[in-house]
Amino acid sequence: MDTKFIQEKFKSLFKTEGNLYTSPGRINLIGEHTDYNGGFVLPGSIDKAMYCEIKSNGTSTIRAYALDLEEYVEFGLGENDLPTQSWAKYLYGVCREMIKRGAAIVGFDTVFAGDVPLGAGMSSSAALESCFGYALNDIYQLGFDRFELAKIGQATEHNYVGVKCGIMDQFASCFGKEGSLIRLDCRSLEYQYVLFHPEGYRLVLINTCVAHELASSAYNKRRQSCENVVAAIQRRHPSVKLLRDADWCMLKEVANEVTPEDYIRAEFVLEEIQRLLDVCVAMENNDYETVGKKMYETHIGLSRKYEVSCEELDFLNDIARTSGVTGSRVMGGGFGGCTINLIKNELYDGFIKRALESYEQKFKIKPQVYDVVIKAGARKLL
Repeated sequence: MDTKFIQEKFKSLFKTEGNLYTSPGRINLIGEHTDYNGGFVLPGSIDKAMYCEIKSNGTSTIRAYALDLEEYVEFGLGENDLPTQSWAKYLYGVCREMIKRGAAIVGFDTVFAGDVPLGAGMSSSAALESCFGYALNDIYQLGFDRFELAKIGQATEHNYVGVKCGIMDQFASCFGKEGSLIRLDCRSLEYQYVLFHPEGYRLVLINTCVAHELASSAYNKRRQSCENVVAAIQRRHPSVKLLRDADWCMLKEVANEVTPEDYIRAEFVLEEIQRLLDVCVAMENNDYETVGKKMYETHIGLSRKYEVSCEELDFLNDIARTSGVTGSRVMGGGFGGCTINLIKNELYDGFIKRALESYEQKFKIKPQVYDVVIKAGARKLL
């Protein structure tokens, strides 16, 4: 994204110049519905990000302009100063969470914008939180490490936006590394970088541009299914706190004590945790054909066992499979959003053309295409 428009607007509004920061959105290559079960996820920060120019103004007031929305707002830093604009709540929340942790923050001026597509599952909100978290930490020399910045972003969602999210999105935005994915253990929060250099391949997301209403209620039901299985296993194995703690023998022991639906949900989670570990080994061996195979297995599991896909996503997955795409799956919670596709360079143009034309013909909706590259996490630009 060209940041000159942010800089021009900042200068025209505030008659000065500030510092420029950025923090990216993210993809998750594999590891779906494993986070709340204590499993692994494999996100990476991407070349689509939020950007802000910011400068302390020496007052107790924040003056903020959202360039993409062309909206300006002023608000204070006190407990009762929550702004009404939804986007401003993210900025306010980050400030309040820092203040709760003992940070000395005063008012500042800012202009921000971004090129993370909204509603496409690339975590524009986490990118916004991480962008301002990193910027405020730097300009006020607050001393928070990246892990704490990720937790500040997560707490902002919980306490000021009303979304009880996990930490993967903020973690990826803060810890992203160019050319690497992050294997994050959602039980211990330990992580390691895994090289992602798919030479001869490209990563592309195709957005169905649909969001089915049952997504949130279905998410809660599936989470409850996993908790039901854990409760059954705990009666024999008290040390099991999360589905990640269980093994196949433990699951089979309770097959007649849980519903068939709950059982098959748990079965998917255990399979998905193992698939992610297999993908990490495959990437270390530059075996992207195996990576792609595992992506297809994940989609089948999400569609048939976890039942969080939808007709539109399954259609795009079928197009990918029959077009020779190396790997394809639904990315995110399901019931809409994007497929993530790993495709050989020479097949790219033909696949995209076929996918767009076929999808629009069937559903009368024009899907959106996003090429993504793995880039660095939150940082200062100028």
